[in-house]
Amino acid sequence: MQDIINRFISYITIDTQSDENNKNCPSTDKQWTLARLLVKELESIGMQDVEIDEHCYIMATLPSNIDYDVPTIGFIAHIDTSPDFTATNVKPQIHKNYDGKDIILNAEENIILSPSYFKDLNQYKGQTLITTDGTTLLGADDKAGITEIVSAMEHLIKHPEKKHGKIRVAFTPDEEIGRGAHLFDVEKFDAKWAYTMDGSQIGELEYENFNAAAAKVTITGKIVHPGYAKNKMVNSMLIANDFIATLPKNEIPQETSGYQGFYHLHTMNGEVEKTTLEYIIRDHDLSIFNQRKAQFLEIATAINKKLGANLIAVEIADQYYNMKDKIAPVMHIVDIAKQAMEEIGVEPLIKAIRGGTDGSQLSYKGLPCPNIFAGGHNFHGRYEYVPVESIQKAIETIVKITEITAKKFK
Repeated sequence: MQDIINRFISYITIDTQSDENNKNCPSTDKQWTLARLLVKELESIGMQDVEIDEHCYIMATLPSNIDYDVPTIGFIAHIDTSPDFTATNVKPQIHKNYDGKDIILNAEENIILSPSYFKDLNQYKGQTLITTDGTTLLGADDKAGITEIVSAMEHLIKHPEKKHGKIRVAFTPDEEIGRGAHLFDVEKFDAKWAYTMDGSQIGELEYENFNAAAAKVTITGKIVHPGYAKNKMVNSMLIANDFIATLPKNEIPQETSGYQGFYHLHTMNGEVEKTTLEYIIRDHDLSIFNQRKAQFLEIATAINKKLGANLIAVEIADQYYNMKDKIAPVMHIVDIAKQAMEEIGVEPLIKAIRGGTDGSQLSYKGLPCPNIFAGGHNFHGRYEYVPVESIQKAIETIVKITEITAKKFK
């Protein structure tokens, strides 16, 4: 357990936030720091063909140790952490034998991780939790995944009695800003299928995700002196308010769950003369997803007609699609992961992702890629935590998947 803790902490204390405003890849130079460390570590544990390209994508190979051919499989995690909350100067706190009570993250600022609010904590009583100090995110998304993949490969190298086929691993930049798979070379990776280690609580196994689009609404107004504004001023912020109010009020993230889609206003900037609204549009069902985008445009058209001028402009760009369509024809890869969890005593929690992973884009690039738990909770904020036992079970899941695959295709 201490080796796992040490490895995980060595990763999370390196700031690797990505930057959606930078179009380069990687979007931040600091992602190279962890990437270069990982290259050295992969080489030191005995991985082969370790390489890093000019865009910070790392790939490596664990050769087969059996004398017959089985499909090459892969495991993938991302290097970057979310730009939504600071990751500078992460100070992890370790709580052994968690007693099930409130955890004081920061006494000075009265920041408390409480099971009365974060009810998932209740299932980890008696375990070792790693939390933040309340001032940064933790980075378990997805440095827990990196820890699990590296540790599993090291375990297999140290235990050649555990039989497996050829295994490929990869670590990607910029997943948190939706670009992790953009420059991923599927042909070079050369795996029949792969698993992203990027889920949340122990047991999660996901092969469905949202269809996703980004929408930008630009509203043009007209500014004049308010004392002489009668029939002259056009306040773009008030028009923006009408637009927001016209969308379905209960179809927002905090009012939806499961397979329910939503419109999420995440950024708003406004002055009288110009207001911009930035939305994400999500739905698991492709036909409903397309209806949502159409409805978004129809609202803009209707308000423009009411105003008698085209003051609202809308741009919509698809981001990724539901990988279920690509996984369904090869469901045995999900069954293998499910069997692996069951054999190590983990109850599989098969559900749809209310978001997306590199795996959704990779599946459409020809690499079917379900998502497996990495073990963390409350990603992207100060209340993030991960049980070390969940990381251990994810490592065991990876190892077991490789063994089951070798047996299945003998």
